[in-house]
Amino acid sequence: MKIFRGYHHPQLAAHCALTIGNFDGVHRGHQAMLALLKNEAQHRGVPSCVMSFEPHPRDYFAGVARKPELAPARIATLRDKLTELARCGIDQCVVLPFNAALATQPAEDFIQNVLVQGLGVKYVLVGDDFRFGAKRVGDYAMLDAAGERLGFDVARMNSYEVRGLRVSSSAVREALADGRMDRVASLLGRPYSISGHVVHGRKLGRDLGFRTLNLRFSHWKPAAGGIFAVQVHGLAGQPIPGVANLGIRPSLDPADVNGGRVLLETHCLEWPASLGPEGAYGKIIRVELLHKLHDELKYDSLDSLKTGIAKDCDEARAFFASMHTETSRQTTRDRI
Repeated sequence: MKIFRGYHHPQLAAHCALTIGNFDGVHRGHQAMLALLKNEAQHRGVPSCVMSFEPHPRDYFAGVARKPELAPARIATLRDKLTELARCGIDQCVVLPFNAALATQPAEDFIQNVLVQGLGVKYVLVGDDFRFGAKRVGDYAMLDAAGERLGFDVARMNSYEVRGLRVSSSAVREALADGRMDRVASLLGRPYSISGHVVHGRKLGRDLGFRTLNLRFSHWKPAAGGIFAVQVHGLAGQPIPGVANLGIRPSLDPADVNGGRVLLETHCLEWPASLGPEGAYGKIIRVELLHKLHDELKYDSLDSLKTGIAKDCDEARAFFASMHTETSRQTTRDRI
């Protein structure tokens, strides 16, 4: 998949079939829309294209209003969103910076300048609640009328449901906030995961006897948080079981180098000997959050923190043992 920052780029295709949205999480509803987009693009002989935004528009407006609490919890990093869009077979993605110029652009100008002149759209697919332009005055009816006048097709896709429940980014955020990782996996169609480069931290974990892999985030408000049983991909041929803390680590001094900053700290229960003690730094790993053990806890000393981490590791091992038992039972039933 080709990725473009903005639509003024010589390598952008002259025409495309386009869908527009934030696609936070790329859940099953998004996946159904992307499959339809690909099909329509193939019929027209043009590439499929996703237009998304960074930051999230609600992040931008929360900043303007100086009310950070209005910003949405972020399901996925930009890296993970783009990875999932590529997995869905999209040909190109245009990431627009959501700023004052875009927020105040009239809907008619967005159609003419961005969709027609910038991207040369032949087909536009939107969701049933799609709005665009300054003050969100643009809607499906306006877009459809413009398409008839300017020579591109417009379609609207209704909500996608699983077992009678609408699949949405809001539903994913709610399930993540509740720690219902099985529900999250059902909405996403895959286990929830976070990826990134392993970076150096304070190295407190190795002093406590629990070496960690650290991933940092530019976004301060992840949709998930707490202690999780996880699987780590990207270090060995097979996923490695582990336990991870996603959050701000309230037991640390706020003046600490990482105090108050969101990190995903993962301790591998089985460290690959081939990596050596320092062999993970700089690698891109993907951490699947499979089961939430509990929310973050504040410990009153390093000794109590060490005891708490050891208990978390034991609970994670118990979870993986139960997974193995259930898999064995399922295999036996399948054979019968």
